[in-house]
Formats: sequence, C-alpha cells, structure tokens
Amino acid sequence: MQQQDVEQLVEQVAGKLGRGLSLEDLDGLLLAYSSNQAHADKVRVNFLLSKRVPVDVSAWQLSHGIATAVRPLAIPANPDLGMLGRVCVPLMVRGFRVGYLWVQQDSEDENPAVILAQLPDVGQEIEQLSGLLLESNTAESEFRRGREREFLAACSGEANALAAVAGWKEIQGKGPWQVVTVLDADGWAGGPDPIASTLIHRSAALQATVGVDVVLFSAGTETHSVVLFRESVGRANHAQVLVHYQLELAKRSGRPVHRIILGISEGFAKPRELAEAYRQSRLAAQAAAVDPQLGELVDCRATGIYQLLGSAGGGASAWADSGSVYVRMLEDHDRNLELLPVLELVYDNDGSIQDVATKLHLHRSSIYNRLGRIRQLLGVDPLRGMPRLELHAALKMRRWAMRPRI
Repeated sequence: MQQQDVEQLVEQVAGKLGRGLSLEDLDGLLLAYSSNQAHADKVRVNFLLSKRVPVDVSAWQLSHGIATAVRPLAIPANPDLGMLGRVCVPLMVRGFRVGYLWVQQDSEDENPAVILAQLPDVGQEIEQLSGLLLESNTAESEFRRGREREFLAACSGEANALAAVAGWKEIQGKGPWQVVTVLDADGWAGGPDPIASTLIHRSAALQATVGVDVVLFSAGTETHSVVLFRESVGRANHAQVLVHYQLELAKRSGRPVHRIILGISEGFAKPRELAEAYRQSRLAAQAAAVDPQLGELVDCRATGIYQLLGSAGGGASAWADSGSVYVRMLEDHDRNLELLPVLELVYDNDGSIQDVATKLHLHRSSIYNRLGRIRQLLGVDPLRGMPRLELHAALKMRRWAMRPRI
C-alpha cells in the first residue's frame, strides 16, 4: 500500500462529500484523514492528535454494532464525549474486513440519512480504498502467501516442500517443535467464499501470534490455521494465542466466535516428522470439537480412543455406524435421549454416579434408575467387562463421525 495513494483517495472522497473524513484500521489506529476540519468535534480533534481511538469512544461505537456491520451505519451523537453524529463505512473486500471510514456530520441537527444518500456517489473510491488496505495486510502479500503454501505443503508431507521448510532461518536450530491446529469449533466450515475464509484465518493467526516468541510460523487454510511452535511443557503461550485468535477471528469475520480449540502435537526433532505432527494436531482439534470434555487446549496424547479412530482412516461416512448391537438397541428405545448421554457420562467419569448427577443437576436415584433401564433393555451389565468396552467405544465412534472435515 502506498500511503500517498490512500491519503489522496481520502481527500478525493472528502472533496466529493464536502465533509471531514478519517480512516482507521481494525484496532482503532489512524491511517489517514482529510484536511477538511471546518466542523471537527472534540473526538475528531483528539483522534487526529493521538492517532488512536480512545477507549470510551471505541466502546460507544462498538455498542452500535460497527464490528459486525457490513453496510454503512449511522452512529448517534454523544454530548458527554463531545462527539457529533457520524456514519461508519465498513471497508470490506470479499467478506474480509480491512478497516473503517468515518464521515462526520456537520451539526447536531443534521440527519445522517443525508450522508448515507451521498455515499453511492463515492462507491468506486471506497472500493479502491478497501483494495489498498487489503494489499497492506501482511497476510495478503505475495511473498507471505507463497511461504504459507510451502509450509502447508510440507505439513501434507510433500518432500520438496519439507526440504525447503527445513532450510528456513525461522526453523533451523530452533527445534524440537510442535504443530498446533487452531480451529473454530462452531464456524470451521467457513463461508461461501473460500478465498475470503482463508484470508481471515491467515490474518487471525498472524495477528494472534505477534510477540509470542515460541511461535515460529503460522498459516491459514479455508477451515483452520496451522501454527508451528517451539516445543514447550507449559501451555501459557498457547492460551495467549487462543484468546487473541478468538478476538481477531471475530473482528475480521464480523460474527461471534464462541469456542476456539488448539490441537497440539507431540514434540518432534526432525523436520521430516512435520507431516505426522500436523496429523496429530489436527486429530486433537477434531476430537475436542466433538467431545467438549477434552477442553480447548488439547494434546494429542490426551484424546484417548480418538487416536485409534483417526489412525484407522475412512471416508466421510466412516464410523457413522459403530456396528454395536447394544447401541442400536438403546437408540431404538432412547427417543428422549435419556439413556445414551447418561451412560457415556458414567463411562467418562470413571463410574462416579455422584459426579454424573452433579453435572446433570439430577438426584443420584435418577441416574441409578436410568442405568437400571439400560441393564434391563440389554440383558447385560453395561458397567462391566466386554459390554462396557463395546458401548464406550461405540459412543465415541458416534462422536468421531461428526468431526469437522478439515
């Protein structure tokens, strides 16, 4: 991005509208502003001096929905802040949010509809401005895209890519490593535009890992991000990346993000083991997505039977039918979902009826009654021997069949 081009475009739009404009990035940093200051309010003056949106002003703007807006939005005046009304123009490219253009009203009495009616006249300039901001995004630079493609190819086991990545200065002499798959548990399928989805994950991963010394590289795909860490025993850095990634993904996608999962591989010391580490991290993220009890920071070794299910392979429909006669019998008699979920919780809690009752907010007698119904239906004790092994494994197979396809 040429700063001069951005400033010229802002001045050009301001001239056509006859109003004061300011351009900011997603973090509230000033990128450019027009020279038209005739009706500048206190907020605008302070913003131009400090180059950053104050916290109270940001809160006012966010409370009116700018973070999720995809069309121009009128923000009412706030006399307590010394702020006239203004119109926020979200700058979007292929569904990717790159910044905000602000158009200030000239007076308290002016109707924002006047500004909204003017905006179609500068639609071409706003589109050009959005494109320039996109080009300035580090994740969208051609060099960065090429490096990410090479890294993801190495994660897939491509020999030439593995050799190339092994020679990167970011990698050499900094092992052992671990691969982390970052997954949005609810929104992993992405949107209708795969290019935009990939860019959103690229940018979120890049911004979430800034300043985290143990992170060596990150890449984005249509459904998730992949991050290369130096191996560590603790998980404080992983937790930091999780929190920041959730914030960045929400900011760039313009939608709520409720649960981010980090699937963590075993450590590895040889670059050629990168593909296996990626497989482990992806499996851990998938397992946690379908089995929330695993948590959000999930080591592959902690996923239990899901490691076996993942290693066994199979297509999209694999494990949809566990083949367990006992499970089929329970499914036929469990229309209200009172039996199978309780049975799985009993297994997952080492048979502790009290723990299960507490989690379900039920009395222990209710749990015993349901187990008695299961025992009667099956004709065997579901808490002992081979029937227990079969039922527990089959219940996990049902979950694994619903895993995100990443």
